[in-house]
Amino acid sequence: MDRVPSRRETTMNGSVRVGQVVGVPLRMHWSVPLLVVLFAYGLGRKTLPAWTPGRSDAVYTFASAVGAVLLMGSLLLHETAHAATARRKKIAVQDVTLWALGGMTRMGRPPTAAVAFAVAISGPLTSLAVGSAALGAGIGLHAMSGWGVPAAVAVWLGWANLFLGAFNLLPAAPLDGGRVVQALLWWRTGDRERADRAASRSGQVVGGLLLAFGWISLLRGAPGGLWLVFVGLFIMVVAGAERQRAVIHTALRGIKVADGMSSPVTTGADWLTIRHFIDEVAVDSGHSAVPLLDFEGRPSGIVQIRRLARVPEARREALRVREVATPLAQCAVAAPSDLLSEALDKLRPGTGMNILVVDGGHLVGIVTAKDISRLIQRHTLGGQGAG
Repeated sequence: MDRVPSRRETTMNGSVRVGQVVGVPLRMHWSVPLLVVLFAYGLGRKTLPAWTPGRSDAVYTFASAVGAVLLMGSLLLHETAHAATARRKKIAVQDVTLWALGGMTRMGRPPTAAVAFAVAISGPLTSLAVGSAALGAGIGLHAMSGWGVPAAVAVWLGWANLFLGAFNLLPAAPLDGGRVVQALLWWRTGDRERADRAASRSGQVVGGLLLAFGWISLLRGAPGGLWLVFVGLFIMVVAGAERQRAVIHTALRGIKVADGMSSPVTTGADWLTIRHFIDEVAVDSGHSAVPLLDFEGRPSGIVQIRRLARVPEARREALRVREVATPLAQCAVAAPSDLLSEALDKLRPGTGMNILVVDGGHLVGIVTAKDISRLIQRHTLGGQGAG
């Protein structure tokens, strides 16, 4: 698939790190081996016997395994192209994850429409190039040695990549084609949020159509319809989330962090044991997260109350609260004069919607989900009044 904004959890649940590509952590979801088995089964049991009959089961099994692994490798190349282009354009890339529906590259928001276009188009172009090369190799093998299993695997791999590239060019976020449309609208109108809303609406429509088509196919006995159902549902969910984010950015346009933050802030010492922290700080806090200060009174991180609650009673006296907190390096930090919409882009996965406002090394406020909701409601009321 294509890149997704880094608003998800730190890692996709069920994924493990298996290495790195272009200096970026590479993660693999547990569904990938299942996907390889499914591809290999379809290739070895149906496609190859139909295209090259008369071979042994061992030949089909080996060739299908090689083909399935090569297809996953080409999916990795697709995502690597996104990551490499983003890094070349100075965009922070969190990681690349392979999973059942393809792949995801988590990164920051592109600073310009031209950069957004370059990052989006790099994946499909890579898939189309790989597909063309594999298809050409298959045709070449056929010309040199006749229609054999290697040629069939290469042709299958080529068509699969050409389909992948074409499918990802559908004009629907979060697919690459939706990102391309998004970048072009941004370039034409100069309004990033308007382009985001248009691309996400398109994603919801296309996702709904894919879901409906997949469901009808499934009812008619086509197992492949289930894949379309999952893809359509995924596109609808992600497009809906992106549309909501675009609405938030529109509502916060021009608002500075100082105008949206809550101050003063309830804080706690990071050296306290969890039991003392709960008794002395957490019980009197009206927030779901509490910023922490070090011995010098400087912010050192933030702790979620729910994480404190999950610590067993027997360990609360021995653990310091900083040991279960999110360190400052992983928190979203902004200055009072920063734009709030830009500060939201600093949110890190797994830390919640909390932005620590720091001025001169000292904590002066915090922006929470409640603050954002209040500003959005004020924007909505102002818009209705203007109408």
